[in-house]
Formats: sequence, structure tokens, C-alpha cells
Amino acid sequence: MSHNEILERLDRWQAILRLRDWDIKLVFGPAGWRKSGDIKVDLEDRKAVLLINERPRSENLEELVVHELVHLKLYAMDQMLVDLLEAVYGEDPGDPRRNFAHTQFMIALESTTEDLTKALLAAAGRDGGLSFGRLRGEVEAELGRK
Repeated sequence: MSHNEILERLDRWQAILRLRDWDIKLVFGPAGWRKSGDIKVDLEDRKAVLLINERPRSENLEELVVHELVHLKLYAMDQMLVDLLEAVYGEDPGDPRRNFAHTQFMIALESTTEDLTKALLAAAGRDGGLSFGRLRGEVEAELGRK
């Protein structure tokens, strides 16, 4: 998918998700970056930077764009829960209670974001085949051992 095609998808989904009042900039990250995408958010200024790996593991870049925009939509709640976890468990990264609560929250956040992404794409008739990029390496390694 070209830079312009990604911008078109960003524009389309910004409207669908009612994020038109946000200024969102698209930036490509280096191929060696460990993620396919990410979003950095300035909640007070309503600005965000959508980061996409120049060689993402994701096979469906529209899915990636929607996934990151759902993170943007949930960002205020995400940050409130992170602050609550720190208030309850402190900021010591060595505290197993804090690590457990934080890990469970991140798993719930990612799975909810992915479920909403799949539902939005399906409802729009644009699922385009879901990406299994994160699992590809594990599957290849597993099959290579057998």
C-alpha cells in the first residue's frame, strides 16, 4: 500500500471514528523497528502521530490504521487506568503485583482494540483478510522444527 493509499484510509477512518477534530500525522518508521505500527498522542492538543513500519509484519495496512485509531479513541480511558494502577500499586517496576495488574490491563486493552478493529472492518465490508503477521514467525519456527 502506498503512502497516499494509507493517507486515504486514515482520512476515511478518521471520519468513521469521529476523530475529525484530531490532527494526525503519518510517519514511517525504519524496517528494523520491532512494531508494525503505533500511535503517539497529545490528548490536550488533540494531536497524534501514526507510526507505521516501512516494512510492517501486518499484511493488511487498513487493519493496522484502524487498530491504531481505535487506540486513539480509547486513549483517555487507557491513561486513566494506567494512572489508577500507579496510584494503587506504585511505580516500582519490580513489584510483582503492579506487573501483574499492568500486564492484565495491557492484554485486555490489546484484545479489546483488536476485537473492535475486526468488527469495524467487517461492518464496513472492508476486512480485506486479517493480518496474522505477529504469528507468522512462531508458526514458521514451529513447522521448521517438525
